[in-house]
Amino acid sequence: MSRSSAEAEYRAMATVTSDLIWIKSFLASMRMFMKHPMQLFCDNQAALHIAKNPVFHERTKHVEIGCYFVRKRLLSGELVTRYVPSKWQVVDIFTRALGKQQFLFLMSKLGMVNPYAPT
Repeated sequence: MSRSSAEAEYRAMATVTSDLIWIKSFLASMRMFMKHPMQLFCDNQAALHIAKNPVFHERTKHVEIGCYFVRKRLLSGELVTRYVPSKWQVVDIFTRALGKQQFLFLMSKLGMVNPYAPT
């Protein structure tokens, strides 16, 4: 169980990093090589700072293993982290109750259309 939202986000970053490495390896086995680093988007700035900061504080000691895993990929240049504001998180359309404007904005980002809209 996570003790903070930053820890939960960081654990998710470690899991996604593992999946990205697998996908990269799978593509390489099919002779499709990536020229650019993999991009990992996150909306939690605390988790991004933990990934970039090699100094562990008392409250982050329980995420050290995952931190070394993600950090190793960041230092090698294999992975790049990017901040995405919460309002641009497309997955929120599936996971949260949103206001009408935010829902329509994210729906347009997904390319979804209303099949019941008049033509």
